[in-house]
Amino acid sequence: MPMTLDAVAAFASALPGVTVGTKWGNRTWMVGDRGFAWQRPFSKADLGRFGDDPPPAGDILAVRVENLDAKDAILAIAPPGFFTIPHLVGYPAVLIALRAARVRDVRRAIADAHATVAAAPPAARRRPTAARRARPRKPGR
Repeated sequence: MPMTLDAVAAFASALPGVTVGTKWGNRTWMVGDRGFAWQRPFSKADLGRFGDDPPPAGDILAVRVENLDAKDAILAIAPPGFFTIPHLVGYPAVLIALRAARVRDVRRAIADAHATVAAAPPAARRRPTAARRARPRKPGR
């Protein structure tokens, strides 16, 4: 039997320090202010990129991974239901079609995502915005 969003919510919410909120208009499980798993419905652009291929059916969950190498490794192993889309190129996260995935794989992915986000030191959690990166430095700084 596949994992449901209700089962995802129960499992993720029981992890230490987790709060549930909304980011990008979707239910998101977070440690502090950093999401580690979130509902990820397809946008019109996402659906268009599938072309003639039907998108995965049912609820889609996105989960953070440690880095892009970890993402590549997961996708190479190809557990049922795990995939990515062009929108996530260069971003350390994978998508999971819950209907197609094994419960143990989903739980493991959620737990690993939680551990990755919970272990990140606060300074590593803040990425400079494009404006801050592009801002010229003042002399003497």
